[in-house]
Amino acid sequence: MISTAYAMGAGGGQAAQGGGLAGFLPIIILFAIFYFLLIRPQQKKAKEHKEMIGNLKKGNRIVTSGGIYGTILTVDDTTIGLEIAEKVKIKISRGNVAALISDSEPAQKSDKKK
Repeated sequence: MISTAYAMGAGGGQAAQGGGLAGFLPIIILFAIFYFLLIRPQQKKAKEHKEMIGNLKKGNRIVTSGGIYGTILTVDDTTIGLEIAEKVKIKISRGNVAALISDSEPAQKSDKKK
């Protein structure tokens, strides 16, 4: 009355196996592309920024991450004193320095009128 049904396999199991490495190859290639296009350049930029912050000294002109331009007056381990205008001084965190504008003391303004 009740007959037994057998599931049909893939012909002995040989044709169904694709291989271990062949299945992971697209994932490995995708990771390599992400590494060379995204991760590596980002690490390089972070390293250059860290070196730039470490080499800051008095007299450098910088721009902060907030867009404030100023001249460095004091340099501590964690803070930098900036003069952003005549007799206007602020303190910022070292990590907030976005770019170094020039390495040397800025040229003195000449008030000579011709």
